[in-house]
Amino acid sequence: MTTFDKREQGFEAKFVHDEEFMFKATARSNKLLGLWAAGQLGLSGDAAASYATTLVTDHLESRAIADVVDEVSGDLAAKGIAREQVALKLQECLHQALAQLEVDKQ
Repeated sequence: MTTFDKREQGFEAKFVHDEEFMFKATARSNKLLGLWAAGQLGLSGDAAASYATTLVTDHLESRAIADVVDEVSGDLAAKGIAREQVALKLQECLHQALAQLEVDKQ
């Protein structure tokens, strides 16, 4: 195996690792957002967990942030929570998820 082949394999392995890490971070942040939104909707226990899990599973393939924000802000519109607030909360959740994953790695 040449040096070029080893280098290529290294880049491919890093790409796979980075994609897996971002997938986990996105799923975790969606769950955190779902739990927050469930609380805003007055849900607790199994109902809150179900809402959060649905938010994660519905957006596993697309991973589009706008879709998640649209869905949650639509659910929270009657509570007077603006789309911008939901987007900021999702950003907070993503930072929290990344921090949690970093701790999990250690």
